[in-house]
Amino acid sequence: MADLAEVSDWTSVWGPPGAGPEAIRERVLRITAATGWRPWAPGNIDPERFTWGLVTPRETVMLLLPDAVLPESPRSGWSAYEIAPGELAAAEEGLDEHWPDEIERGRRHWGPPVYVGPGSDPRVPPEWRDRRRHLAVWLRPGAEFHLYATQPTVDTPQAGFGYSVYASEVA
Repeated sequence: MADLAEVSDWTSVWGPPGAGPEAIRERVLRITAATGWRPWAPGNIDPERFTWGLVTPRETVMLLLPDAVLPESPRSGWSAYEIAPGELAAAEEGLDEHWPDEIERGRRHWGPPVYVGPGSDPRVPPEWRDRRRHLAVWLRPGAEFHLYATQPTVDTPQAGFGYSVYASEVA
């Protein structure tokens, strides 16, 4: 969270989408200039890829997409996998119990959120509604920071907390 908080203006991070070496190189150079993060594997760009990774000074690997940055760090939050159907209620209870602590951690790094509520809220984009049990949103110039608890189900038997940043027109 601290790595994301240190980028005050995300408008210079985002650019045109595209795959291939030149598009990725342009994205990596732009984001490196805006954040000070370094490429995790300079060179060796797969021409079919549209994502790339950068490493922050805290050694957090950030996965870069054309319109999002996703931390790929084992320290980015608590998670559980292979939850049995009979354990879903306990997993949800654990997420609910620890959600206030996660929100507090987000506030320490990002200040007061503009939204805190259930992931099922109709204001939440449909593509996230079924996957988010809890959601908090912070706005920055050019970005939305999302802190969330996943929604475990029989079909997706995992639960945890995570965060990411998405390109936004809202400042």
